[in-house]
Amino acid sequence: MAQPAEPTAPPEPLSTLRLSDIRQEMGDCRRCQLWKTRTHLVFGTGNPRARLMFIGEAPGAEEDQQGEPFVGAAGQLLNRLLERLGLTREEVYITNVAKCRPPNNRNPDAEEIAACRPFLVQQIQAIRPQVIVTLGAVATHALLKAKAPLNRLRGQWQKWQNIPVMPTFHPSYLLRVPQDRIKTWEDMQKVLAVYRGEGTAD
Repeated sequence: MAQPAEPTAPPEPLSTLRLSDIRQEMGDCRRCQLWKTRTHLVFGTGNPRARLMFIGEAPGAEEDQQGEPFVGAAGQLLNRLLERLGLTREEVYITNVAKCRPPNNRNPDAEEIAACRPFLVQQIQAIRPQVIVTLGAVATHALLKAKAPLNRLRGQWQKWQNIPVMPTFHPSYLLRVPQDRIKTWEDMQKVLAVYRGEGTAD
């Protein structure tokens, strides 16, 4: 006599979050002190269903003025990297951990990161990317809650809620230390292989 089939768990529901709802929830955000000196809140840009998501640390001066992430010199370098990879900004999604510019382009502090991180998590849950690239130590540590230095994490696959995460250098660092661009290029080859289904995040 055939054994009854084991009951199967219902499929995990797709996220019902929308980026527009998350942005609306942020509103004229005053959850930390950065609202006092910002010009614009910089939420994010790109494909709301992107399979590849880039996360930086915080807006700089030009981003603060334009309200869009990675539009200054570091953004131009990121654009060139995407172009070399055969990608466009319209295909991917780009955001930062902190949504407002810290004064004098300093790194966001723990309180500022804590205030913004729930919205970053919601962005990821809404987009459901196949791969995440964290740009620089601040973004890497904020997302993964890792303590190891970036030099030990970069180039090595990590996981966040079962999504592969590749930590690499921030474009602003690569502007100052151009000899390390080859390392980011190597990191992105691993990302591209997973993105194209030609490799695994092991």
